[in-house]
Amino acid sequence: MNLIALPAFADNYIWMLHDGARAVVVDPGDAAPVRAALDAQGLALAGILVTHHHPDHVGGVDDLRPRLQGPVYGPARETIPGPYLALHEGESIEVLGLRFSVLDVPGHTAGHIAYLQQTDAAAKAPLLFCGDTLFSAGCGRLFEGTPAQMKTSLDRLAALPADTQVCCTHEYTLSNLRFAAAVEPGNTARAEYEQRCHARRDAGLPTLPSSIGLERRINPFLRCDAPEVVASARAQGAASDETVAVFTALREWKNRFR
Repeated sequence: MNLIALPAFADNYIWMLHDGARAVVVDPGDAAPVRAALDAQGLALAGILVTHHHPDHVGGVDDLRPRLQGPVYGPARETIPGPYLALHEGESIEVLGLRFSVLDVPGHTAGHIAYLQQTDAAAKAPLLFCGDTLFSAGCGRLFEGTPAQMKTSLDRLAALPADTQVCCTHEYTLSNLRFAAAVEPGNTARAEYEQRCHARRDAGLPTLPSSIGLERRINPFLRCDAPEVVASARAQGAASDETVAVFTALREWKNRFR
């Protein structure tokens, strides 16, 4: 199975999985890069996975329907271009012979879902298509959910196996790492990762996918109990050392960080 990040707009990625004959894409906000990739590799479009309703994630769905030879999957608690198969927490789907569990991860939007590949112990690292919930070194803005909801969603993702591949949908990594450096300047793992990410971007390569294990070490939003992160959040107005209060202060700080 091949995993490809298709650049779209200024900083989106549309993830494509293909087996050499058929492909599935995740959050196709723009149909053009998907059509180009399908044509270049002679692939049939077997399905579309959607994590949430924002236009930069669903804008290409209808334009791709003439090429589509399978279903569109999406969150049951949000409205996306139909028809589509509405998915709930705990359900699973099969695409290209791979099974994915559906996880409710509200916060960025009220009904946001993620897709987690089901694997056995002998399989390679599972894939996580997490939309705009978890980014490398960051997390999504809270457009519809509460800080407590987003913190719960992030904690849930952080508890996944360390080798889980984090396939988020924006190339925000270097920007997020600048913020992470302000929050936790003593984090050497973050500094080393930032150097690697600069090298990848200088070479024209994506910084993604990341991994859950890496994010636990470098992402301040997953480190709300780390002493330096707590101290920085308190300096920015966090009401207490409690992790939701720390997360709330960090997210509000990130919203205005330049």
